Amino acid sequence: MEIISIKDILEFEILKIGDVQIQIVTLLAILITFLITKLGLWLIRKALFRVRKSSILDSGNKYALYQIIKYVVWVIALSIILETIGVDVTVLIAGSAALLVGIGLGLQQTFNDIISGLILLTERSIKVDDVLEIDGDIVKMTEIGLRTSKGTNRDDISVIIPNSSITTSKVINWSHQIMKTRFKVDVGVAYGSDLPLVEKVLKEAAQEHPLVIAKEKVDVWFIGFNNSSLDFQVLFFSENVFRIEKVKSDIRKIIDRKFRENKIAIPFPQLDLHVKNK
Repeated sequence: MEIISIKDILEFEILKIGDVQIQIVTLLAILITFLITKLGLWLIRKALFRVRKSSILDSGNKYALYQIIKYVVWVIALSIILETIGVDVTVLIAGSAALLVGIGLGLQQTFNDIISGLILLTERSIKVDDVLEIDGDIVKMTEIGLRTSKGTNRDDISVIIPNSSITTSKVINWSHQIMKTRFKVDVGVAYGSDLPLVEKVLKEAAQEHPLVIAKEKVDVWFIGFNNSSLDFQVLFFSENVFRIEKVKSDIRKIIDRKFRENKIAIPFPQLDLHVKNK
């Protein structure tokens, strides 16, 4: 009876394609490479995101650094796997140069998005948890990927954004410098209203909201004479950038209540019709 050794088992040929032979030992090597890569990335992530007050990197910078490391590690791991199978990576790249040119022409936008992703990850002008205004939509960033980024808008709908749209379009980053931002609420009152009283009530209305900060900096501007109203603008600071429309809605409700209490009229368009008898 022939005894099968472990060496025979490991060298058992499963598949052969041309000069490339796939043996059991090859599959084991691929599996070990994959597991070591996953474990290494897990350890790197744990080390990067370990809570340290003295860390010079914030969460957004750590995320960007981890993404770059992850892509580099996986490229190295893929190269090792191909070499393990018996594929010469350098020959493969050289032999497919013409094909890569053709693919590149057809996938220009994809490569543009990838280059834009690398710019975002290295430049770090936009980070995870930043609040952006893109094409009129307010989005809170949840992930910055190599080709696309993800965010959530104010309706809690997931938005997938091509990276090139962020790097080539005008984007407002509400979180770039400071979280405190000034916002405005417009309101009109009827002609003949007591303007000092209107200004006082509008200031009190904004200061009454708990999410308005720097209450002493609340300001009221008289911005113009409209056809039916005297127009004012309430300016206030808040840190609740992402949900600011809810804050504005609450302030408008407070203004409406205080106007009723102080008998200040909010006008509506009116037309006078004069009929002449001939």
